[in-house]
Amino acid sequence: MCYCTMASLLFMAAAASAAALAGRDYPTSDPLSACPGYSASHVKTTSSGLTAALTLAGEGCNVYGTDLKDLILEVSYDTDSRLHVKIQDAANDVYQVPEVYLPRPKSGGSNKHKSAFKFDYVKKPFSFSVSRSDSKEVIFDTSAASLIFESQYLRLRTKLPESPNLYGLGEHSDSFRLNTTDYIRTIWAQDAYGVPEGANLYGSHPVYYELRDSKAHGVFFLNSNGMDIKINNTPESGQYLEYNTLGGVLDFYFLAGPSMIKASQQYAEVVGLPTEMPYWGLGFHNCRYGYRDAFEVAEVVYNYSQAAIPLETMWTDIDYMYLRRTFSLDPERYSLASMRGLVDYLHDHDQHYIMMVDPNIAYQDFPGSLHRGLEENVFLLRDNGSVYKGVVWPGVAAFPDWFAENTTKFWVNEFSIFFDKDTGVDIDALWIDINEPANLNCNFPCDNPDESAIGFTPEPPPVRSPPRPLPGFPCEFQPEGCDGAETRSLEVIRDSKPPAFFPHLTRADAPAKGQRLGLPGRDLLYPKYAIHNKAANQDDWNSDKGGLSNRTVNTDVLHQNGLAEYDVHNLYGSMMSDTSYDAMLARRPTDRPLIITRSTFSGAGRKVGHWLGDNVATWEQYRLAMRSMMTFASMYQVPMVGADVCGFVNNTTEQLCARWTALGAFASFYRVHNDFDFIPQELYRWPATTASAKKNIATRYRLLDYLYTAMHKQSVDGTPVMNPMMFLYPSDPNTAGLELQYFFGPGLLVAPVTEEDATSVDVYLPDDVFYDWYTHKRIEGAGKSITVKDQGWTDIPLFLRGGVVFPVRTEGAMTTKELRTKPFELIVAIGKDGKAAGELYHDDGISVQQKGTTEIRFSYTKGVLRVSGSFGYTGETIRLSKVTFLGLGKKEHGKCAVEVAGKTVEGDVDAEKDTVTVDVDRDLTSEFTIRVD
Repeated sequence: MCYCTMASLLFMAAAASAAALAGRDYPTSDPLSACPGYSASHVKTTSSGLTAALTLAGEGCNVYGTDLKDLILEVSYDTDSRLHVKIQDAANDVYQVPEVYLPRPKSGGSNKHKSAFKFDYVKKPFSFSVSRSDSKEVIFDTSAASLIFESQYLRLRTKLPESPNLYGLGEHSDSFRLNTTDYIRTIWAQDAYGVPEGANLYGSHPVYYELRDSKAHGVFFLNSNGMDIKINNTPESGQYLEYNTLGGVLDFYFLAGPSMIKASQQYAEVVGLPTEMPYWGLGFHNCRYGYRDAFEVAEVVYNYSQAAIPLETMWTDIDYMYLRRTFSLDPERYSLASMRGLVDYLHDHDQHYIMMVDPNIAYQDFPGSLHRGLEENVFLLRDNGSVYKGVVWPGVAAFPDWFAENTTKFWVNEFSIFFDKDTGVDIDALWIDINEPANLNCNFPCDNPDESAIGFTPEPPPVRSPPRPLPGFPCEFQPEGCDGAETRSLEVIRDSKPPAFFPHLTRADAPAKGQRLGLPGRDLLYPKYAIHNKAANQDDWNSDKGGLSNRTVNTDVLHQNGLAEYDVHNLYGSMMSDTSYDAMLARRPTDRPLIITRSTFSGAGRKVGHWLGDNVATWEQYRLAMRSMMTFASMYQVPMVGADVCGFVNNTTEQLCARWTALGAFASFYRVHNDFDFIPQELYRWPATTASAKKNIATRYRLLDYLYTAMHKQSVDGTPVMNPMMFLYPSDPNTAGLELQYFFGPGLLVAPVTEEDATSVDVYLPDDVFYDWYTHKRIEGAGKSITVKDQGWTDIPLFLRGGVVFPVRTEGAMTTKELRTKPFELIVAIGKDGKAAGELYHDDGISVQQKGTTEIRFSYTKGVLRVSGSFGYTGETIRLSKVTFLGLGKKEHGKCAVEVAGKTVEGDVDAEKDTVTVDVDRDLTSEFTIRVD
């Protein structure tokens, strides 16, 4: 959440669009063409890889820094499907991504004879290539341009085939399949209000995937420095992809696939598997920035119940804070008594509550967090030893140093105080924001934050008493109030400003040599190479005008362990995520933390989910939600992801919001949220959104265990919970660029109406069998589009992929706890080959350590459905009510004999729909078969 004017939003969007459209020329006659490259020597080969010395092959060109003379090449066949290639400085000084954040996978587990890849190199000028061992196809070839390794600039270029299918390199709002001409992807985390196209956004994911002739591979560049990745096709150079980074080392993991799914799984092996989410977290969530007091929050909860829309979780933005200060409550509008009463009400009704926590700590005596942090020396410091201060929502603020020795202790303690279940606000999960980090109102160099902060913190709304009765809520929410209650007052707040200096604070020493903490002598504020960071007023200001530091923490700030913000800026949000995960786990040691963050780096999914930022209520950004969600879930291994339903910025419309409500029901993270400057958009506000919510949440909840099973599977082996079309149909070239339809889980095709005022949508169906979710009608895909007509505002086309068994609940419910009492139905969607398979995972939905789980496999072939697996869950009953077979080919309407676990029963045949339904009414506690001949 970030506040900007609409004028500034439109300006940023226009500037970004102009940048995206402007032609870019990368001439070979620039100063870099004189760079000599390197020569390889002292090559040592082992069964699992090789090492070599790389020496500058001539006089350095020193264009954007000083050319390093001596480098080391390390090549490791990590696994049969993963090759690791790293080029670093021989002195081991150059910064590398700390293993405290991203532990490296085990190396050297394979050899060149077993590996799917073959590594080749040329000694002088040094270049290397990676090819497939079986087909000899080259997937990466750095002979396209000389290697440059300077103190503040690295360049590596690889050749590509013409018009390649490239994906990833986020976070961005550009097309799902990347543009391949005059295109720059900049990676530098920024507060990107309106999530414009052609801009760097909140997260940093320097991994790309390429699909070639139905085979796929991935390339992960483990580097957290700011960078431009240029993709272009010129007569002189042909098609290429080029890395241009401000530092770090050249650390590559090549992922062999050969499918997109396999490549994504292999990426998860490097960055870590996603964390397991609680079952309830997959329910429907509501939030709004601008709820004026606890009464309004409670009234929204009440209104959802009156509208019979299932609300699983209520959220509160920074409105609850006293003057926007983290770890504080506004005692007049969000008193502790009212907040505890709200949480108790939600918990009593099997619902949940989430609050936002920002990283910035107000530079004020109240609420005490600043002084506790100062005592522990946990904040970023300037070179004079004073606290580095920016301007965020509370005004002047300090920023935690997530690398400092005591920061985790400090953060855990603040959570234990503020969110104490007995004396604080007992939240169930956490929302963290503006952790790029954002410095909202103090542009570079931010030398006078006190002046910049004047008038920035919004004035809170007028205090009021509860304006009307709120049935079922405690006395704090009633007009008559509570007998004997303490008067809510600001008098208890000691609101004064601490001194500017504290003598016990000392800035970190310069980085120690040989520890990968960064080269000395660099210009950390004004690098000579200007990346295309859109937080700067214009692109070339990212060099000599300090644009890298604009609207964020200055890049010359050193962390307590000696690391420079210049190098670790892109890690700030994920380091906060990791620390917050520890804090939430300390509060409830047996429960899985659910944390939703804005800024992410590779590997963030190990601890958190992601919402897609401050989007706009437009049809274009409704469509954007699909491609962004697909990319995070399927390629970045962040499966808990979704956009703000109906849009955060601008006034939505009833039509757009109804459509988006339907679409959002088929995201892993499903939340409506918007800004106080615009009309409220809770889903009960319009008839169409109310109808859309009831209809589509019911469908989502029927499918919730199917989704939960897919989420669990991704946490175990990296199988994506969301699948772009080409993930499942890589041999069909027509699927390579599809971004307006996708698979929810392994088999539910979601294809929404995407244009305003439209009542139909063209849906591409590959050569396969599909079934309409609503009617069960069989549809033969033929590698072309079909038109789905008569789609009202509340409708969304859904198709069951043939060959998949879907475990679904027989009906929805008002809460996920109630949902878990509903029996199951199996929908057996028989494929072209006459077979179908599926899975169901079941546990208690919350515990980190499970006492017992049930993992069931469903397999259908030749008229027999087999139910097998392990049945260790001993909680509520898991009951199978009925099974519906689709596509059996029964020609006569009526009854048929079906054998269930050895007993013959009657099944109902609908010859027109080609379905057979049989009542089973059996607990899923052991293996059995169903025969339907």
